[in-house]
Amino acid sequence: MKFEVVIREDKEDGGYVVNCPALPGCNSQGETVEEAQTNIK
Repeated sequence: MKFEVVIREDKEDGGYVVNCPALPGCNSQGETVEEAQTNIK
């Protein structure tokens, strides 16, 4: 199953935050875009 995710750069703390709008409460973060994508899975 595939879900759309939204990745945003965290300019204040560094790294990236990611969430899945279709799954409330499904949030993660990572130092790189690739790490954030892996962590949200």
